[in-house]
Amino acid sequence: MASDTLIALSAFDLAVAAGLVLLLAALSWQLHLGIARGMLIAAARSTVQLLLLGLVLKALFNTANPWLIGLLATVMLAVAGYEIMARQRHRLHGFWGYGTGTLSMFLSSFSITTLALTVLLQPAPWYTPQYSIPLLGMLLGNTMTGIAVALDNLTRQTLDKAGQIEARLALGQDASQAIGDIQRDALRSGLIPIVNAMTTAGIVSLPGMMTGQILAGSPPMDAAKYQLLILFLIAAGTGLGSMAAVLLGSKRLFDVRSRLRRDRLSG
Repeated sequence: MASDTLIALSAFDLAVAAGLVLLLAALSWQLHLGIARGMLIAAARSTVQLLLLGLVLKALFNTANPWLIGLLATVMLAVAGYEIMARQRHRLHGFWGYGTGTLSMFLSSFSITTLALTVLLQPAPWYTPQYSIPLLGMLLGNTMTGIAVALDNLTRQTLDKAGQIEARLALGQDASQAIGDIQRDALRSGLIPIVNAMTTAGIVSLPGMMTGQILAGSPPMDAAKYQLLILFLIAAGTGLGSMAAVLLGSKRLFDVRSRLRRDRLSG
């Protein structure tokens, strides 16, 4: 018979898990992989960030202040936008280096989160932090990855195939035709992670949200329904966000006379 009591984790439990990461970092250093330092920094960052988030969410759950919820959502969006910019080898100069990914995430993740809260889940009030913040976080995290991959693919291929694009322009094609195959490749690359996640869910992997709910004592069927909802929302958010990012990025790569502007990209 399944237990509906959540097993509390002690500091010792977390220390043992952290020790495994330290062991992996030591092995990476011994093998000269060059990722040991980054791994330790990532582990330290995740520890601090998640513990601070736990404290913030505890306060939000007690107050349910819409202004504080909006502030946290804005901070999450701003950080995700920076991470998208940081993951690109060649980024657009100026505001659009940061704004392309951030605006695309805002248009996709925030709109889909609002739709899910007001039409599907319908908590009262609709911005209840217990639902809004985790849902927005999952959408932002996955959409961020898709957009970052799509934009990196777009800018990298544009520089690699600049001669081909300019030849097409010289033959009379417009900007959208000249860069069309690159846009499609960029979109495919951005959608591959979520497509793979949906394909293997329940067979190869047990998704994180479903696992968390089962560990917390929820009935497996209810957990499966919530996980399906999240997967579909993430797929929609990733697809719409990647499309918006590729279209916005492509527009910045050409001027009003449909000339390729390589100087608008770093590197």
